[in-house]
Amino acid sequence: MRKGKAAVQRVMGYMRKAITEFRMIENGDRIAVGVSGGKDSVALLVGLQQLRRFIGIEYEVVALTLDPGFGGQETDYSAIAALCAEYSIPYELRRTQIGKIVFDERKEKHPCSLCARLRRGALHDSAKELSCNKLALGHHFNDVVETFMLNLFKEGRIGCFAPVTYLSRKDLTMIRPLVFAPEKEISAAIRKNGLPVVKSICPADGATAREEMKSFLREREREDHGFTYRMFGALRRSGVDGWGYPESGLRNPEIDGKVRKTGLPAGSQTRTQL
Repeated sequence: MRKGKAAVQRVMGYMRKAITEFRMIENGDRIAVGVSGGKDSVALLVGLQQLRRFIGIEYEVVALTLDPGFGGQETDYSAIAALCAEYSIPYELRRTQIGKIVFDERKEKHPCSLCARLRRGALHDSAKELSCNKLALGHHFNDVVETFMLNLFKEGRIGCFAPVTYLSRKDLTMIRPLVFAPEKEISAAIRKNGLPVVKSICPADGATAREEMKSFLREREREDHGFTYRMFGALRRSGVDGWGYPESGLRNPEIDGKVRKTGLPAGSQTRTQL
């Protein structure tokens, strides 16, 4: 482990809490980690590999990258390949035509939905071809709140992606171990450890409804400290999409919507830094 060990340990603490609370991983699992090259997927990959040493669950980790081929270019993932070699993680890179389909053939004005569907399908198929029974994705705490708010504001419904989703047609389970980890803590872990990040060359990068929601939530947080954590608490209290608290989804008074001066839910420092 490089310098900045404490920052990585904090992220791993959030991961361990999510894995335990939502029973994401079991003995004998072979987990494909979707590695786009962004900071979240890199942190997820390193965290899952390091957790194998002490979490008390026997599982395997395989890194899986899909190159969308944006602009007809092959992205250089050599830094990710080197990282996987350093951590003794098998690495699979697959080139796709997703960028060509979305932007050149379909010429989508709002490309994110189609691109996400194509990537999900390719990830599911690739994970099964690699004999994996689980697929880990790098959605973090802020992604959860942003998705919850986007569904509420844009679609008029209460919901979010689930921490754990079983796909019966594929016999594949998707897990999201970073759902308790704030984005700023992931960024700090990547920066302080000098972990590699591959910049996205997606033509729509930074010009999406999600980016607008990020800006909205940052502004709300500045004006009303703790707003983001209260929205996360609302999602958990609703119990939708598998987000309820343990013990039949009853309210957890230790962390539910209570915010300390640090901006973390009350009790989170002891509960997540394990």
